[in-house]
Amino acid sequence: METSKPAMTQRWAVLALLALGVLISFVDRTSISSTLADADFIRHFALSDIDRGWINAAFFWSYGVFQVPMGWVADRYGVKWPYAISFALWCVATALMGAVTALASLVVMRLIIGMAEAIVIPASYRWIRNNFDERQNGLAVGILAMGNKFGPALGAPVGAWFIVHYSWQTMFVATGLAGLLWLVPWLSIVRSDFPSKAQIAMSDRSARSVSLGSIMTSPVVWGGMITNFCYGYFTFYCMTWMPAYLVEQRNLSISRSGLFTFFSFAGIAMVAALAGWAADRIIASGRDPILVRKAFTVTGFAGGCTVLLGAYANSLDMALFWNVLSLSLLGLVTANNLVLSRLTLIPRQAIGLVTGVQQVATSLAGGVAASLSGWLLHVSGSYDLPMMVILGFLVVGALATIVLYRPEWAPQVTEQQGALRRA
Repeated sequence: METSKPAMTQRWAVLALLALGVLISFVDRTSISSTLADADFIRHFALSDIDRGWINAAFFWSYGVFQVPMGWVADRYGVKWPYAISFALWCVATALMGAVTALASLVVMRLIIGMAEAIVIPASYRWIRNNFDERQNGLAVGILAMGNKFGPALGAPVGAWFIVHYSWQTMFVATGLAGLLWLVPWLSIVRSDFPSKAQIAMSDRSARSVSLGSIMTSPVVWGGMITNFCYGYFTFYCMTWMPAYLVEQRNLSISRSGLFTFFSFAGIAMVAALAGWAADRIIASGRDPILVRKAFTVTGFAGGCTVLLGAYANSLDMALFWNVLSLSLLGLVTANNLVLSRLTLIPRQAIGLVTGVQQVATSLAGGVAASLSGWLLHVSGSYDLPMMVILGFLVVGALATIVLYRPEWAPQVTEQQGALRRA
């Protein structure tokens, strides 16, 4: 009920904390990319390119596996305490990475961080859904999304700054422990939202009105999984391998590589917000929402293909230009694909489950991008081949958008189950 919601000012304050929490999670998960371009770190652990790929990928495997379980935890036990406990766990694990001396221990810490950070998206969307109405959801989700774009934008330069001025060990300890300060306002402002048995029963009845079979056989759902995977493959490649590419193939310093990583992710964040707003305005003028958002999404995938122009650019300036522009143009996909794959074409009763399924696909994209790129670099000795694979996935994403996003292929609400839900 509306009266059960916190006051307006408090709601926006909690939303700001959620966005900051997303940002911190992305800083902690992407700061590793700067260390993987640091010669001292590579020598310390005697890392091959394949090893670097596995270190990057470890986070995404556990992150993907725990998406659905963490969504279940948030539904059953609320947002406040599961989020707080998970937040503390990943911050401590990040700090401990500065003390490990063996490759296996490093991978274990990355697995723990991935498991703990899996709470972030399911819990954040649950809180927004329970505390904002339809007229505010777009802005609320947009603010949250800024955190997951500016997080990697800041993670690389922050990590690079600590490595250059101190050491990679200091970087992990400082970023991990500093994040714990977030818990102070979180525990002070956010009220407990442990759901009652009646609320859990109501959610279960509503969910049954759309069968799991209808969800998993829907071409729209599979289209969302494919497009989210293809989109995620490029963005996670940039999070995990961009600093190393700029240092090793373009001969930038670690600090300058962090700066241009920031430009790329700041670009995709701003374009994502503007593209979502522009699509909303066009739709408000009377245009078909599905066609409008598909047009933005396909254009974004096509724009991202310019990454290959950067790979084959002869000058450093042009390589950096295309590097930043290609990821920025992918921002045309961000909000519009999310709305299509999780809102517009999905029955309200199934949004939570479909979001969890698609988060698994996105997480798998991170693991595949990190490990496959490391293997391709190892066998080819160049970043050109990993970037060629990015091009292939972007083309697949555009084709999936055109072919699979059709309203008649959306999951269906069964009349019998819908009647049970209304009873």
